[in-house]
Amino acid sequence: MSDRYLVTGGARLVGEVVVGGAKNSVLKLMAAALLAEGRTVLTNAPEIADVPLMADVLRGLGATVEITGDTVVIDSPAEPEYHADFDAVKQFRASVCVLGPLMARCKRAVVALPGGDAIGSRPLDMHQAGLRALGARSSIEHGCVVAEADSLHGAEIALGFPSVGATENILMAAVLADGVTTIENAAREPEIVDLCEMLQQMGAVIDGAGTPTLTVTGVQALHPTTHHVVGDRIVAGTWGTAAAMTRGDITVRGIDPEHLRLVLKKFEDAGARVDRFDDGFRVVQEKRPVAVNTATLPFPGYPTDLQPMAIGLATISDGLSVVTENVFEARFRFVEELVRLGADARTDGHHAVIRGVDALSSAPVWSSDIRAGVGLVLAGLVADGVTEVHDIEHIDRGYPDFENQLRTLGGTIERVRD
Repeated sequence: MSDRYLVTGGARLVGEVVVGGAKNSVLKLMAAALLAEGRTVLTNAPEIADVPLMADVLRGLGATVEITGDTVVIDSPAEPEYHADFDAVKQFRASVCVLGPLMARCKRAVVALPGGDAIGSRPLDMHQAGLRALGARSSIEHGCVVAEADSLHGAEIALGFPSVGATENILMAAVLADGVTTIENAAREPEIVDLCEMLQQMGAVIDGAGTPTLTVTGVQALHPTTHHVVGDRIVAGTWGTAAAMTRGDITVRGIDPEHLRLVLKKFEDAGARVDRFDDGFRVVQEKRPVAVNTATLPFPGYPTDLQPMAIGLATISDGLSVVTENVFEARFRFVEELVRLGADARTDGHHAVIRGVDALSSAPVWSSDIRAGVGLVLAGLVADGVTEVHDIEHIDRGYPDFENQLRTLGGTIERVRD
């Protein structure tokens, strides 16, 4: 049995929220702390369930980890363990990001194949190919990624797809490799830039962060640092969608609006007024949203993690919307739950076609992943009656203090502990 939310529809959300550090960054930064012996401090860390889970992975590798509010302190040992076992990594995908640091420090790694959200296939082929190019031997054995090397050397690596995870693992292995490594078609997400900035603070030599080509000149050793985690653009975009769906007025602080340029433009296309600030934005939606089409792509495209929110907005917009998913093939499971709420939606391959309705109707629904769970809560806010959202432990993994923030904005939500 798991907790569930009871969401009462009908409220117009109004107010201000402050976004904390990015889930998609902090877990990788925690892994990067393994690259240097000593104490690394991360500030502005989100208070979400995945942070203590990642702390357990690092403890299993010999590190000491203390979490106090939004500060994470990691003491990395002189000789880390190299085996991240299944019990530690099975619960979330980001645990695989210890692979690169372990290869850099230990020249060997055994990392159990990770678990995580049910949003589609996310193979590790590019991770392994990148490590092999750096001089490692790598294979899948007994449910684990097994890699080892006599030494690591620079290489020219071209990714077939700008994979965030592969970019991160190759980057973290390359910072301590001999020579120069270039990563072509590298991921450009703000979280990649955040990782590069922390690695540079630790003494790494990296050029091209935020561009398709990363150039890494290996160094002999890195040193610990203190780093402020970049704001969570996905959480910020979620609150912006909440304003658009409920015809609300929400100011979001704590992120660079440039990290959501396309998302904010879509809000404007839907009829919202969007004001941009140095540290955030404001979304004001006075009338029923207008239907817009959306296609997910790697950054700077529309984020796949905000795809459920785009579909949720489409369900109550005026007109026909087409949402195309180009990153994860199984993310449309969310649509089946929206249909329970009265959405007029169907899927065809990588496309979801949604004809907006005036309002949704309450029903029990089930979360399949972090973003789908929050998307269902937003849908419940524009449904009549009380919507039950089950399996909300997913939401806890990505949204700190979610229900309290929602109440502050005027929403009615109750957590029921079964």
